[in-house]
Amino acid sequence: MYDLPYHKEQDLKVVAEFIAQYPFAFLTGCDLENRPFATQVPLLMEEKQGRRTLSGHIMKNTAHHKAFLQNQNVLAVFTGHHTYVSATWYSNPHMASTWNYMSVHAKGVIRFLDDNALKDVLQKTSLHFENNNQHSTTIFANLPNEFKQKVMKAIVAFEIEITKMNNVFKLSQDRDEASYLNIMEKLKEKGENGRVIAREMEKRMKSLFPDH
Repeated sequence: MYDLPYHKEQDLKVVAEFIAQYPFAFLTGCDLENRPFATQVPLLMEEKQGRRTLSGHIMKNTAHHKAFLQNQNVLAVFTGHHTYVSATWYSNPHMASTWNYMSVHAKGVIRFLDDNALKDVLQKTSLHFENNNQHSTTIFANLPNEFKQKVMKAIVAFEIEITKMNNVFKLSQDRDEASYLNIMEKLKEKGENGRVIAREMEKRMKSLFPDH
């Protein structure tokens, strides 16, 4: 991972909010022959008795399911908006251009759960993404029993105990104030990705440039 201290978010609450905002993660691992496998899946992070965990579910007997059974060490990568940053926007334009982005890497050990836990994970996940609407027809508790039994045969729930979490919030923190301000203005003209990154940069203005 791109590992420079000035591109790190130190506030764990901000990191947790980022994961909640961008829950659709790349979940990757290797089998016993060191062949890489990956899938994309929504993950929910929780604090449990001082432990940080991620929960979700995947289809059974896929290549990635079999790999995770063989090797329980996995990596979940959460990514948000990202955008190109031209060096022509810097006070000194004779430099390399770059990319601004935000990403969180969570390493951990995956553990597959039984059917009772699967029900809990499906209920919790469906409620979460339905904004806790207990009356929604698509939350797990409200689905027809026949459908639930059919679906549950094909999927398995899991929990990942996070052993290490790292992040990069690369938002031009290494640029001078004039460049920083100009980058924000230019990004506001670059569509949704640019506008989101510009807003994230604005949040950090006071801490980077206290006299501004």
